[in-house]
Amino acid sequence: MQDSKEISYKTTDQTRLLYRFVYISSALTAVSGLLCLYPLRIYGVVPTAFFCYTLFAPINILLFKKFGGLKLTAIRSAIISLTVTLAIILFSGGINSPFIFILAVIVLGGYAGARIFGTVYLYAVLFAVLLIYGMGEWSPKFLINEVPIASQPHFGLICVLFSVYLVGGVFGRNILRAHRALNTSKSELEKRIAEKEFLLREVHHRVKNNLQTVSSLLSLQGKNSCNKKIQELIEGSQNRVISMAIIHEMLYIRNDLSKIEFRSYVKELTDYLINSNQIKNKNIHIQIDIPEVQLGIDTAILLGLLINETVTNSLKYGFPPDAEGLITLTLTREDGENSYLLQICDNGIGFSKDLDFRNSKSLGLKLIHNLARQLRGSVQRKPSEKGTNYQVVFKDVNRHMGKIT
Repeated sequence: MQDSKEISYKTTDQTRLLYRFVYISSALTAVSGLLCLYPLRIYGVVPTAFFCYTLFAPINILLFKKFGGLKLTAIRSAIISLTVTLAIILFSGGINSPFIFILAVIVLGGYAGARIFGTVYLYAVLFAVLLIYGMGEWSPKFLINEVPIASQPHFGLICVLFSVYLVGGVFGRNILRAHRALNTSKSELEKRIAEKEFLLREVHHRVKNNLQTVSSLLSLQGKNSCNKKIQELIEGSQNRVISMAIIHEMLYIRNDLSKIEFRSYVKELTDYLINSNQIKNKNIHIQIDIPEVQLGIDTAILLGLLINETVTNSLKYGFPPDAEGLITLTLTREDGENSYLLQICDNGIGFSKDLDFRNSKSLGLKLIHNLARQLRGSVQRKPSEKGTNYQVVFKDVNRHMGKIT
């Protein structure tokens, strides 16, 4: 519906421009023809061409009103204008005729009406100029300058006034009006964009608040349970919720609403995991080696959940009591479009080399595998001398986020 309105508006604007050009140019050509006959005593093709345009241009508009066809009407108008202009130029001095400047006005009129017509007019006028020059060289006897020597300065003045009025009075006014309309549209678009950005920030803010509410409810539910296994499950779900809430909080307070500064996000998430896991008798440090890179929201959410699972596993099960450990997160760009390698390593006790992500009964390990798959990548656990080493190859999926299975 909106597209049809825009097309209708453009068609109406082009129609008004065509009407204005035809009516004003017809009146000017009629006056110019009369001035050629009586004061300037120019007879023959030149005044006849002026009067022909005065006659045929309105007939073209009548045909348009009866049968329609804006493009066909514009083509007929271009043929009439170009033919009359060429006739006047050829019999008023050829390449030296002052009326030759009207050819430039025709090109301007074409671009004012539509870009494609302006291009067609441009090539047509260039061909016409070459034709005029060639006819002046090849047929000097055929081309007679009908303008008397005494009338040539006055005829030149008429041509200049004619072209100046068409450029400034007709096309210049329409171009200025179009410029004002574009400025108005630009201001309205900027206002709408600002409103949408404000609303989008509010949405992220509300989502963050809702996720924090869910986290608080999970925390209360966990405290009311005496079953330690249930408490651990609830705590894991709470961490997953918070990992997503942090993203929406960052989107709310930062300028870019479509990208996440990944290093800042990982730092905030790992700080939260260190504080929330209540590590007793453990001195665990986290080292982040991530360049300044911005990732899409969907990618950041999936990576946040994946980092939550791996780091939480390391904090809970990777180090014995009274141990000092290090967890390292490293991100490097791989060969290929939007392809990255994320390494999550610890120097803890590790786990069995025969353990398979897909066949594991651990929900965390299953999530790690499925999250990597949604990132259009893969995860591998590389054997190391000590601890656990996850290597996740992924792509910035942006809006290709799928369901967690």
